[in-house]
Amino acid sequence: MPDVSTLNVMLHGTRIATLTNVGGDRTIFAFTEDYIRNRQRPVLGLRFKDALGELITEFAPTQTSLIPWFSNLLPEGPLRKYLAERARVNQKREFFLLWALGKDLPGAVTIEPAEGEAWPPSAHDGHDEPFENASANALRFSLAGVQLKFSALEDARGGLAIPARGMGGDWIVKLPSREHDGVPENEFSMMTLARKVGIDVPAIQLVDLNAIANLPEATTPSPETRLLVVEALSEVSRVLDGLHPRVREIFLLSQFDGLTYATIAKAQGVSVSFVQKSMSKAFMHCYQAVYAE
Repeated sequence: MPDVSTLNVMLHGTRIATLTNVGGDRTIFAFTEDYIRNRQRPVLGLRFKDALGELITEFAPTQTSLIPWFSNLLPEGPLRKYLAERARVNQKREFFLLWALGKDLPGAVTIEPAEGEAWPPSAHDGHDEPFENASANALRFSLAGVQLKFSALEDARGGLAIPARGMGGDWIVKLPSREHDGVPENEFSMMTLARKVGIDVPAIQLVDLNAIANLPEATTPSPETRLLVVEALSEVSRVLDGLHPRVREIFLLSQFDGLTYATIAKAQGVSVSFVQKSMSKAFMHCYQAVYAE
């Protein structure tokens, strides 16, 4: 009989869905009945809504990888390889990688094993030391993307340090790249320019590598000595939660999914003029939420 393991998908601390590995690296995603019945449900992601704005509740099983929305929560490239090795997980087996890293994810979502679930012996194939024995060395966070980066906390001296377990940081430390010169400097310059022309960007610093405490030695990726640190955007969710659901959805489709107004109008069954008015309302709401006394 195959091993069956279940992970709870938590949104703002409430269980709304499950990811179930039914053996053979086959995974099934399903929303809970309470979440489906709740007409005032919080939004997990716009990709879980159909063209009419209704919740999608049927999903095809996936093999090895998770459905794209959860797969996109995981890191890529060198960061993925590094975190997987620290957790003694095969980086291609996304269910178990998310199990290892899911306690500190971008946004309001966390992943935790269902009650009574234990790390299955089959999860650490290719590694002599299982995850549970290696947990002291595992970093339990996930930051999507290819660039090597870590979650960091501000210490008592005003400096930054990588937490021992990698969780709970309020800054993102982005390291230099071996393949491309000047990546931190370039991103710092672009974000500084964006601020000067009036775009609201998070706090940023360009600092020396030796200014970050507890940075794992094995991750120093290049001879460059400076890296970029960016304040985590923890207030974004709070600001957007105050929007009318339809306006919020249109705003996210435009600003985060990169869809044109015409495409949004077609998907939502509204006019382009309606989308434009909704975007104006959203921008005004965000301005007032950020700058109100």
